[in-house]
Amino acid sequence: MDWKRISFFFLTVVIVLGAIGATSPRLVERIKLGLDLKGGFEILYTAEPLTAGQPLTKETLTQAAESLAKRADSLGVAEPEVYPEGTDRIRVRLAGVENEEEVRSLMSKPSVLTFRGPDGTVYMNGTDFVENAAKLSYDPNTKQPIVEIKMKSREKFKEVTTKLVGSTLSIYLDDQVQSTASVNFPIDSDSAIITQTSVTEATKVAKMINLGAMPLKLTEKYIQRVDATLGQASLHQTARAGLIASILIFIFMVLYYRAPGLVAAFTLITYIWVLLAVFDFMNATLTLPGIAALVLGAGMAVDANIITYERIREEIRAGKSILSSLKAGSKHSFRTIMDANVTNLIAGIVLYYVGNGAIRGFAVITMLSIIISILTNVIFSRWLLHLIIRGNLLKKPSYFGVKEADIRGL
Repeated sequence: MDWKRISFFFLTVVIVLGAIGATSPRLVERIKLGLDLKGGFEILYTAEPLTAGQPLTKETLTQAAESLAKRADSLGVAEPEVYPEGTDRIRVRLAGVENEEEVRSLMSKPSVLTFRGPDGTVYMNGTDFVENAAKLSYDPNTKQPIVEIKMKSREKFKEVTTKLVGSTLSIYLDDQVQSTASVNFPIDSDSAIITQTSVTEATKVAKMINLGAMPLKLTEKYIQRVDATLGQASLHQTARAGLIASILIFIFMVLYYRAPGLVAAFTLITYIWVLLAVFDFMNATLTLPGIAALVLGAGMAVDANIITYERIREEIRAGKSILSSLKAGSKHSFRTIMDANVTNLIAGIVLYYVGNGAIRGFAVITMLSIIISILTNVIFSRWLLHLIIRGNLLKKPSYFGVKEADIRGL
């Protein structure tokens, strides 16, 4: 026996299992749950401009969604999901919300942008600015980032800046101060410049002004509630079903494929762990469709091992040595596995681009599952098999579930 390879195999298994055991509790604890697992509610808003005749652009809808997300954050809602849909809709998912009516009331109010003096007096609001005219630029002399804004009334802006000379003018959004600028002289122009310290801040201020220059009226078109108790029950039932299914798969693989089945069970555990780690790294939210995609990915991972092992068994029955059977079986099964995975990957990409909401979440986890499955249950699994077979640990066909009577002479 080649004890070096065998030792390396067992060392790899011990290290990976140790890492899984040490990090899994924290990973499970850190994973964010969607409202279908944690409870909460989902609202679909239709948006329309407060002022009749003003257009509703994609940029305005996106900015409104960002404003709603910030508003949800300020209400203490953890990890809100807010994104535009179509040309006039915004979908909001808020998990773990207890005071639903209060949150819904505050979320549906139009975003109000105001320019105020140091004593809080409101001098201008969003309707005083030209729609979507605020933009990021740079001072030609100092190269500092600035925000260029354009007013509808030159006279009003001159009047306001004249009153505030030697004082400050602050930008408020939803009664929260966002930026403050000094007024050093009256501005007799329909344009103004706000100097910022960073590109990030300048971009944020420009977006706020554009949003406030065209506030939206949001109307609830659809609302779905999930009770927290029901969400937890769904989570526990799903976890129990997944655990039972995994145990049955492990038993089947070990009984039918023997030693390679043990390797498949190990790499399947590794696959689930790596997927959860990537999920945590992406700070993604786990939902029921996401769990369905994870289980589907696990089935594809097992399928990849089954295809490989069946080809290896065919080669053994044909009379080849164990090592030759491994090489031939791996080579012949690789294209079949990759064809199936690439096809599913393309389907996932299409789902992501044509779908939205839960469909996109399902597509993302499906694509991640496919990639991680290839790494763990194809590449990693075959590498482990090569170690123990080249180490002469598996010498008999029976270790692969092949009977001696089934082996034909070459």
